[in-house]
Amino acid sequence: MMAVKYEKMHIIPMVKQISLDAWQVQHLEDLLKKAASISAKTGMPIVLYRQTLEEEESSYEEIVCTVTDKHVIEQLVISGGILPPTFRQQMVYTLEEFPQRLIRKSKDLFLLTIEMLEDQMK
Repeated sequence: MMAVKYEKMHIIPMVKQISLDAWQVQHLEDLLKKAASISAKTGMPIVLYRQTLEEEESSYEEIVCTVTDKHVIEQLVISGGILPPTFRQQMVYTLEEFPQRLIRKSKDLFLLTIEMLEDQMK
């Protein structure tokens, strides 16, 4: 009988965490749709985040993530020194699929993106 109670006690927090994650994913999706609408009106992408991956002397490699009128675009950019900026990789996501991908990639980056969009949407 004790084993059943023990299992139930651990299931409840997991369900709450799943519910919180689902709410956060939906919240980010809603914020992305608002940002996409603004991007469509202005004709300019909105930068969600920039993440420096590697820095050497006068050059660097970074991920630049933007939202456009219909998509979220992650670009791996190499820049600096005598070389012009180069796009090494580009990933395109729908507004609906990006939140799930981001929460799996980095919970911290996910939360920072929500915070930044909330600030911009005020």
